[in-house]
Amino acid sequence: MISINKKQYDIKIVAVKDNKKNTFIKDTAGAATLISEDKTIYLVIKDKGCRVRQIKKGLAEALGLYTKNISVDLDSFLEIFSVEKLALVFNTVYETLGYISHTKLSYKGLKETKKEKSKEVEFDINTKHDVKELEKHAAVKVEQVNYARDLQDTPPNFGTSEYYAEKIVADTKSIKDLKITVLGRTEAEKFGMGLFLGVNAGSMYEPRIVVAEYCGDVKKPKTALVGKGITFDSGGYNLKPSSSMEGMKFDMSGAATVLSTVIGLAKAKAKANVVAVAMFTDNRIGYKATLPESVLTSMNGLTVEINNTDAEGRLVLADGITYAIREKKADQIIEISTLTGAMAFSLGSSATGAFTHNDELWKGLEAVSFETRERLWRMPMYEEHLERVKAGAVLGDLSNAVKGGEGSATAAAFLHEFSEDKPFIHFDIAGTAYENGRGNAVLIKTFYEFLK
Repeated sequence: MISINKKQYDIKIVAVKDNKKNTFIKDTAGAATLISEDKTIYLVIKDKGCRVRQIKKGLAEALGLYTKNISVDLDSFLEIFSVEKLALVFNTVYETLGYISHTKLSYKGLKETKKEKSKEVEFDINTKHDVKELEKHAAVKVEQVNYARDLQDTPPNFGTSEYYAEKIVADTKSIKDLKITVLGRTEAEKFGMGLFLGVNAGSMYEPRIVVAEYCGDVKKPKTALVGKGITFDSGGYNLKPSSSMEGMKFDMSGAATVLSTVIGLAKAKAKANVVAVAMFTDNRIGYKATLPESVLTSMNGLTVEINNTDAEGRLVLADGITYAIREKKADQIIEISTLTGAMAFSLGSSATGAFTHNDELWKGLEAVSFETRERLWRMPMYEEHLERVKAGAVLGDLSNAVKGGEGSATAAAFLHEFSEDKPFIHFDIAGTAYENGRGNAVLIKTFYEFLK
C-alpha cells in the first residue's frame, strides 16, 4: 500500500548525491545504504547516467535492506532533479514502489491458482508539494500494469482464449461506463474473419475477441487499440524449435496491454474515446490446422497466402484492425504485438520498435514516452517493404511471410495494408514484453497518458 503524507515510519528513504554527509554511505549511483543510527536509507543519485534508472534500482535495493514499513522523502529527490521534474520523479517513485510491493502470481507448492506472498511493506511518500492529481493517475496506472503482468504470467495451460475472455468479463463487472463484449466463432464467421479463424483452426479452444469500450468525451476522435492475443505460439505446421518456444505464453502481451489501458481509462473517468480489440487464440498443430501454402480470405476481402504458419500474429491482427475500423468506426489505430523475432535482434530489450507513416501520431506518442520512460524507436516502413509482401504471394494478394531480411518492416507493411488510410501505428514489443520469466506490461503507461 502506498499513501501520501499519512504516516512517518521509523525508517525513511532519503536521496543524496554523494556520501559527504556520512562516509558509511556507499557512494555508487543507485546504491542504497541503511544507517541504523540515523534510521535512514540513503539512496545515491548521481548526475552522470540515467537518474530514473538509479531511482528504480535504489528503491528495489532499499526494500531488500529493510522489510518493514518505510517513509520516502520525495522532496530530497526533487532537490537533485528540480521541482520542474515533480511529475517525473513522483511517477517514478510511486510506480516503482507499486511494482516492488505487488504480490506476484505463483503456483509454487499450491494445488490451485494463488499469489506468491511478497514482503508486505507499506510506503508513505512525504512531500510538501500537491500531488493529488498525480497520485490519482499513478494509482490507476500501477494497478493496471500489475493486472496486465498477472495476465501475462498466467501459464498457458490455464491461460486459454476462453479463460482470458471469462476473466476480463468477471474482473470488470463493477466498472462504470466500461462496455465489454466477447465475440466467438459465430461472430468471426459472420464478419468473414478468415485469417483469425485460420490461425485458430488447429486449436481445441474456441477463438475469442474481447472488445472493451469506453467514452469519456464523445467529441474526441475514437482511438482503437488492437492487441495480439496468441495465448501460446507453437508455430503451427512451421513448428518452432524447442528453444524458440520459451516465452511463447507471452505472445498475448499486446492483448493484455490494450485491455488494461482501456480499463484504466474507464476507472479514472478520463476524457478519452477508446475501444480495445483483443484477438485471443492459440496457434497449434492439429488435424484441422492451416497448412503452409494455404490461401485465406481476410475480413476486408484481401486474400493472404500462408507461406509460414509461424507468422500468425499479423493474421489475427489484420482482421482485428478491420473490425475496429468497419464495426467500431475507429478514427485512428494503435496496434501492439509481440510480432517478430527480428525486432528483438534489432533493438533488444532496450526499446520498442514503432512503425508508422503518420508523423502526428508518432510525435504525440514519442513525446509522452519521454515522460513515462518507456523507450520507443521509429523504424522504417518503405514502399519496397509492401512491394515484397505483395510479390511474395503466388496465388494470394499478400504473403504473410516474405523471404529475405527486414522481417519486422515487412510485417509492419503487411499490417498497414489493412489500415484503410486511417492514421495507424504499429508497436513491435517482441523484445520488451517480458524479461526473466515475468511480464513487463510495456506501454500501458504511455498509452494511458497519451489518451487521457
